Amino acid sequence: MTTHEYVIEAEELGRTYAGGFAAVRSLSFSVARGELFALLGTNGAGKTSTLEMVEGLSRPSAGRVRVLGHDPYTERAEVRPRIGVMLQEGGFPSELTVRETGRMWAGCTSGARPVDEALDLVGLGGRTGVRVKQLSGGERRRLDLAMALIGRPEVLFLDEPTTGLDAEGRRDTWELVRELRDNGTTVLLTTHYLEEAEQLADRLAIMHEGRIAAEGRVDEVVAAYPAQISFELPDAYHLGDLPPLRELGVTGHELKGGRRVRLHTATLQRTATGLLAWASDSGVELRGLDVRSASLEEAFLHIAREAKTGTSGTAEREEVAAR
Repeated sequence: MTTHEYVIEAEELGRTYAGGFAAVRSLSFSVARGELFALLGTNGAGKTSTLEMVEGLSRPSAGRVRVLGHDPYTERAEVRPRIGVMLQEGGFPSELTVRETGRMWAGCTSGARPVDEALDLVGLGGRTGVRVKQLSGGERRRLDLAMALIGRPEVLFLDEPTTGLDAEGRRDTWELVRELRDNGTTVLLTTHYLEEAEQLADRLAIMHEGRIAAEGRVDEVVAAYPAQISFELPDAYHLGDLPPLRELGVTGHELKGGRRVRLHTATLQRTATGLLAWASDSGVELRGLDVRSASLEEAFLHIAREAKTGTSGTAEREEVAAR
């Protein structure tokens, strides 16, 4: 893919605040036209600071960003009419009704879609006469999304779009975002919900301390981390009584409480088959057996644990990836 096919390009992006705190450090990523790219990370990882620079709301302290071929901060007039932005909080006047808010926003937007159409998209068609201050938290998030969509954006920025929504509202929002992407809208999304990223993202990046710790398709990111098998050791058996773990493809193991074993493996079927064959031949039951593939949650938790311990986990991921 050539650089001209990327709608969003960030190169060595940095953001340093007063006092010298570096929220974003040498961060680079690209988003193709019609792609949904998700930014994940623990609180303070730098997701919102990154989004603000790409949206053109703040100037980078270092590096370069381009949206639709333009600098979104210095060439805002070229970029703003073609993008939609959903912030973590919209901050609309509380005394205006939903429809009045839409009309106000449409009046500031080039090529705005009809207000009622935008409100219907997010399920607020029946709440047009309600004042903003009377909306629930989830309804306010829907209003934020409606205003981000009112200009029919080519590029849509969504910062925690489903926070405060109930399960039904979250699913409805997912369907709307999928439809927008399928119709060619490029989406950059931040979220704390790992399931949301798994459901929506074509590609994603997991941030840690202002840098990207993992990036790629969901399956690519997940493949860099081991699957797990856990069980209780049979009575009168010890860890050394198990078949040689390396021969089973085990890359690491833990023993908790003296009896609970957790095995890490990059070859789940091979390890599970060998373990169950041993249990059958030995005539024992593996109580509490739990077999689970690697998941985005596991990848995220690995990175979070590395943040606490100060380790990178690179060696483990390289060993898994090489298998």
